Amino acid sequence: MAQFNEMQTIKRNFFAMRNGIVADSLRKAGSPFPIIFGVNLPQLDEIATNTGKNKILALQLYNDTRTRESMLVAPMVFPLEEMTPELALEWLQKSKAVEVTDILCHKLLRKLPFAPQVAAAALQSTDSMLRYGGIRLLWNLLPSPAKEFKDDIKAEVMKNNPLTRRPAEMLLEEIDFLAGEE
Repeated sequence: MAQFNEMQTIKRNFFAMRNGIVADSLRKAGSPFPIIFGVNLPQLDEIATNTGKNKILALQLYNDTRTRESMLVAPMVFPLEEMTPELALEWLQKSKAVEVTDILCHKLLRKLPFAPQVAAAALQSTDSMLRYGGIRLLWNLLPSPAKEFKDDIKAEVMKNNPLTRRPAEMLLEEIDFLAGEE
């Protein structure tokens, strides 16, 4: 019987759980990935749970920027205690899609003790996807410390960037709501 390494096992799982309808929809919607299996989030969670935490594998997966599912499952298998602020920013910057950034922030970065500092650094970037990552990370940190970044978020709204303006406006609304402001 053939033995497969961990990367091969994960790729075989992607293939086994592929969904052509989802993959076609993502392609038509403009997903930047050449390889899309159409695996949904609960299935990716299952694959990650069965795989366990593994830094080397997570790094390999995240570096597979051609495959949607690889970049999505990488934050789920990365050991929390081994993430650094520098690597967190690097991963945010390397993200090719809003979906990847959202999963990265929700599944990994929000759990880090230095998450607010990562968000602050991301908000100062000239790269709109990186700033989007800062906004999404702050969403995951509500109710605090997002309010500490209110001026930065207002500045992002004023940039009128199509990727970041609406999420920044929504974050401001939520900060005000949580603070009891109208």
